[in-house]
Amino acid sequence: MNSTLGQAFVLGGLACAVFGAVVGIESGLRRRESTFPWVLRAVYGFFACMVLANVTMEHALITHDFSVKYVSLVGSRSTPLVYTMVSLWSALEGSILFWGAILSIYIFAFARAHRKEHARYMSLALGTMLAVGVFFAFLIAGPANPFTAVFPVLPDGPGPNPLLQNHVLMVIHPPMLYLGYVGMVVPFGVAFAALLRGELSTAWMGPLRRWTLIGWTFLSVGIILGSWWAYAVLGWGGYWAWDPVENASFLPWLTATAFIHSTMVQERKHILKLWTLSLALGTFVLTMLGTFMTRSGVFNSVHSFTQSDIGPTFLVFIGIVLFASIAMLGLRGHLLVAEQDIQSLVSRESAILLNNLLFVAITFTVLLGTLYPLISEAVRGVRISVGEPYFNKLAVPGGVAVLFLMGVGPVLPWGRPDGAAVRRQFLIPAAMGLLVVGGCFAAGLRGGLPLLTFGLCGFVSTVTLREMFLPAAVRVREKKESFPKAIFESARRARRRFGGYTVHLGVVMVFAAIAASRSYSTHTEKTLTFADPLLQVNGYQVKFQGIESGADARRSWKGASLLLTAPSGKTESLSPRMNYYARSTDPVGSPAVRTGLLSDFYVSLRAYTEGANPSATLSTFMFPLVSWIWWSLPFFVIGSLIAMWPSRRARGAVATIDPIAVAEAPVDLNRGAA
Repeated sequence: MNSTLGQAFVLGGLACAVFGAVVGIESGLRRRESTFPWVLRAVYGFFACMVLANVTMEHALITHDFSVKYVSLVGSRSTPLVYTMVSLWSALEGSILFWGAILSIYIFAFARAHRKEHARYMSLALGTMLAVGVFFAFLIAGPANPFTAVFPVLPDGPGPNPLLQNHVLMVIHPPMLYLGYVGMVVPFGVAFAALLRGELSTAWMGPLRRWTLIGWTFLSVGIILGSWWAYAVLGWGGYWAWDPVENASFLPWLTATAFIHSTMVQERKHILKLWTLSLALGTFVLTMLGTFMTRSGVFNSVHSFTQSDIGPTFLVFIGIVLFASIAMLGLRGHLLVAEQDIQSLVSRESAILLNNLLFVAITFTVLLGTLYPLISEAVRGVRISVGEPYFNKLAVPGGVAVLFLMGVGPVLPWGRPDGAAVRRQFLIPAAMGLLVVGGCFAAGLRGGLPLLTFGLCGFVSTVTLREMFLPAAVRVREKKESFPKAIFESARRARRRFGGYTVHLGVVMVFAAIAASRSYSTHTEKTLTFADPLLQVNGYQVKFQGIESGADARRSWKGASLLLTAPSGKTESLSPRMNYYARSTDPVGSPAVRTGLLSDFYVSLRAYTEGANPSATLSTFMFPLVSWIWWSLPFFVIGSLIAMWPSRRARGAVATIDPIAVAEAPVDLNRGAA
C-alpha cells in the first residue's frame, strides 16, 4: 500500500511540475497573464504531491513496512522512534525524496508570497523553478526511487547509518543543509526568469536578495552545525578538514555571500548587474555540484552516500543548467547597461567589488583542489589527494583579506570620499586593532598570521560596533530617548544594515576561534593504566579509573572512566566512549569535551583493554576559543532574521515585488536602459 501510494504521489508531482514548467515559461515569454492561475495550481499540486510522498515514506518507516525498498535498507524495529523518523535522510533515495519535499515547499512559499505581483514575471520564475522540480521528481520516480516494492518481505532491517544516530546534531544538521541548498533554487529561478523576460529592475533585486538570504542563513547554520558534529562525534580532534563534501557546502556559501553584498551596490549605484546575476546563477550551479558530490559516490567521505546510479544523470542536469546559464548571460549580458561608473577606487562600492573578487577567488581555489583528484584520475588514471596544506596555503590568506575588507568597507563612503574624513574614521579602529595585537603579544602569543587575524578582529569589531550603535547614540542625544529604545528604533529603521552588522560580529567570532584553535592548540596521547593512571595537560590532570560499559536500545558501548582536575582544583568525571552498532563492524567514537569560555578540554578514546589490568589509550587536546564557532550561531540567525524582516511598507505593498522599486521603471534588455 505504501509503495503504490508513494509512487502515485511522486508521479503526480512529476506531472504537475512538467505542466507548470511548460505553461509558466511559455506564457511568461508571450506575456500572457491569463494562464498564471494555472501555473499557481501546478505549484500547489507539486507541493501537495511531494509533501504527501514524504508523509507516506515516514508512515512506512514508523510502521516498519519492509515491503518498501527504502525501509528495508534503513529501517529497524530496534531503532528509537526519533532516529526512525530522521532516517528519511540517512541514505540516498530518502534524501532525494526529502530534497523534493523541501523544493516544493520553497516554490510554494515563493508563489504564495508573490502571487499578486507581476504575473508575467512570476510565471517565468515559477516555470523555471518547476523545471528544476521536473528533474528531481524524475530522479525520485526513476533512478532514485525509494518506493520500489520488495519481495520477499524481510522481517527486519539493518537500521540507519550509525554515524547518523550517534548524536542529536544529525537530527538538525542535514535538514539545515538541505534547506540551504534547495533554497538557492528561488534566486536562480528569479534571475533566470529576468534574463528570459528581457527585463531587469530593482523590483527583481528584492526577491533575489531576500530569498538568497533565507537559503544563505540555513546553509550557514548547517555548515556550523556540521563542524560541531565532526568535532563532537568523530573524535579526531578537529572540526574542519577540507573534506570534499564539506567543501561542497562551502562553495555555494561563498558565492551566495558575494551575491548578497553585490546586491547592495546594484540597488544603490545601479552597477554590477551582470556580475550580480552571474553570482545568483553560479550559486545554484554550485549547489547542484555539491549535491552530485554528496550523492554520486565519486568521493570517499564520511559525509557522502554510497556509490549510486544517479551520478551520470546529475552530471547531465548540471551540464544543462550551466550551459543555459552561460548562454543567457552571453545573449543578454551586453544589454545589462550600468547606469553609472565606479567614481573612486577608494569607495564602498570598490571595497564590495574587491570583496566579491576575493570570494570568487577562494571559491575557485577550493573548487580546483576538490575536483583535481577526480580530473587527474579521469585523465591520467592516477588517483592523488589534495590535503589541508593546499587549502590552508591558498584559501586562508584570502579569508584574512576578506576580514580586512569587512572593516574597511563600512568606513568608506559611497561615491567620492573626503580623504580627511576617511582618515579620521580609521584612527580609532586601527588603534584598537594594534592594541589587540600588543595585548596578545604581551600574553605570550606568537605567530604572524594568527596575530594579524586577532588584530583585524579587533579592527573589524570596533568598526562594526560603532556603525551599529552610532545611530542610537545620535537618537539619545537629539531625541532624548533611552539607549535601549534608541537601539530598537535605529535597528527598526535600518533593518538590513543592523542585521548585516550583527552577522559580521558572528563572522569575527569564527575568525578568532579558527585562528586560536588552529595556532595554539596542544595535543597529547598516552596509554593510562592503574600502575600509571595520570596524564598532565596544560595544568589539567586526567586520572584513569577503569573501563566501563553499557547498552541502550540501539547500541552498546565501552568507555574510559576519567577524573579531570582543572587548574583551579575543580574536579569532574569524563567518559569518552566507543559505541558499537549491529550494522557496523567498526566502533563510532564519542569524545568527552569540557567546554569553557576560553578553551575546551577534549579527550577521545583510541583503544582500550579490559580484564585484571585495564588500560585506555587517550588522545587529548586543548583548543583555545574553539567553542566561539558554535556560539556565533545566534549572531548569524538573529542578524539574518533582522535583515530579511519586511518593513510595514513592504508588508502593505501588493503591486510590486520590492518596495524600493515602486517608483522605478524596469530596464528592458531589448532596448537598453529605460
